[in-house]
Amino acid sequence: MSVEPLDPSTLPDHDNLPGNAYAYCVRLTGPLFVQTGRMIAHYPAGGGTIRFEPLTATSLGSLVAERFSSPLYSRDWVVANGQGHVILGDRGYDINSYDLDEGNLTVRAANLLAFDAALELKESIIPGFLTLLGTGKFLASSSGPVIFVEPPVRVDPEALVGWADCPAPAQHFDAGWMGHFLGAARGALFGTRSGEERQYDFTGAGTVLLQSSERVLEDPHVLQRLEGEVRQLGTGQLQRLGSVVQQEIAQRQQG
Repeated sequence: MSVEPLDPSTLPDHDNLPGNAYAYCVRLTGPLFVQTGRMIAHYPAGGGTIRFEPLTATSLGSLVAERFSSPLYSRDWVVANGQGHVILGDRGYDINSYDLDEGNLTVRAANLLAFDAALELKESIIPGFLTLLGTGKFLASSSGPVIFVEPPVRVDPEALVGWADCPAPAQHFDAGWMGHFLGAARGALFGTRSGEERQYDFTGAGTVLLQSSERVLEDPHVLQRLEGEVRQLGTGQLQRLGSVVQQEIAQRQQG
């Protein structure tokens, strides 16, 4: 089998590699925030170098302070600096670039791969999501092609990639599940199984981004955030929470 190697002189500046939806090539001309583990190759221009510096680097102090306001995720990101091309990949997921124009977009943290230093990142109030503000380009991955829909719409939380220029969603539970929940007098919203039972309800103007399948990686930062909230609970509440968690573990082991 004959395989044609990549030719650095013909790499696209800002596009997927030819015939490959799973790898994206960025032409680096200034600082770019990149999620760790997503760079698969890079080609410095003119014999120079491309540097990948952690957000803790002293040389990035002012940039990070102005553009990256999410301490929970700060260890998962670096800043790429230099001139050349950087190729990104993510678990064999589709990768696309998006442009914000004085807008705001909230995206699942595990699916956000990179963003221009012109954009500002903040931590969303929704666990597991990050919000980008301003004007610039960012890259995000998805399990299958992205579907764009307009509110009002209810979506499966596991299919949700993000939403732009619309309010954060409310949670909606179907009537049958609510009847079971209330009848059993269960003390927490654990045990929901799918988007048929629990959905995110979007209203108002804007755009919702969905992926074409319900594949979502576990995000350890969601657990860290919950651990922080747990410290605010009383002893009785902690005992109740422990009981509910054990019930959920047992149900999943049976399933």
